[in-house]
Amino acid sequence: MTTTFVDLSIYLENDVLSDPPPLAPRIEYKAHAETVDEFTRLLPGTRPEDYPDGEAAASEWVRLTTHSGTHLDAPYHFHSTMDGKLGGARPSITIDEVPLDWCFQPGVKLDFRHLPDGHVVTAAQVEAELARIGHTLSPLEIVVVNTRAGSRYGHDDFVNAGCGMGYEATMYLLERGVRLTGTDAWSWDAPFSYTAQKFAETGDTRLLWEGHKAGRDIGYCHLEKLHNLEALPPTGFHIACFPHKIRAASAGWTRAVAIFDRRLQAAH
Repeated sequence: MTTTFVDLSIYLENDVLSDPPPLAPRIEYKAHAETVDEFTRLLPGTRPEDYPDGEAAASEWVRLTTHSGTHLDAPYHFHSTMDGKLGGARPSITIDEVPLDWCFQPGVKLDFRHLPDGHVVTAAQVEAELARIGHTLSPLEIVVVNTRAGSRYGHDDFVNAGCGMGYEATMYLLERGVRLTGTDAWSWDAPFSYTAQKFAETGDTRLLWEGHKAGRDIGYCHLEKLHNLEALPPTGFHIACFPHKIRAASAGWTRAVAIFDRRLQAAH
């Protein structure tokens, strides 16, 4: 066996809070016996006793946003326009328009678990971490950020845990050709509770969603609520993260996976 897969996604579930309560998904489970009446309507002429053991099909009804669970944000989520520093602003692409080649590329992991909750990562810190792992970025590599938030998934403080990527740190990546990034935190930016406090103290509007808003200047995507990044080395793997194809949407649910394949490594 030459290939190993590492799941980087969290569950969609009712019992573990991974969003502020108003945004939490809601899943209604219907067991096999509970859908027999539906099947008799879909298949006129059938009766409940016609189904083996009185069972039809298990199914679920789900209420969620496109940002529930592990998901990929499209540039449209960040702002109505993108690429302002690449020859002029143009309409931001939606999730169904994201180039598929952005979503399957070599991965690079930056380890910022030591940084405190609410810290805003700088370009200098990104550069220092790349130097520490001995890596020079190449265009289209997928850069994921391991924060303290990964260890708090399943706990009440998850949404407020971890550092965030600031404007200059994000632009450092984008200016080197990166077009897809990711974090194990609730947001690519620092938790809102810390941003709100800093804004109240300074009134500086540049602090508001600064990492996301980098997409105004260079369009990009990022994954949020990744998991298990601790299992990854700094380099030597690919990431596959194709989003669900939702027409004109700002994000899509994604089963993100790290792939360790000796054949892929040999090709690069």
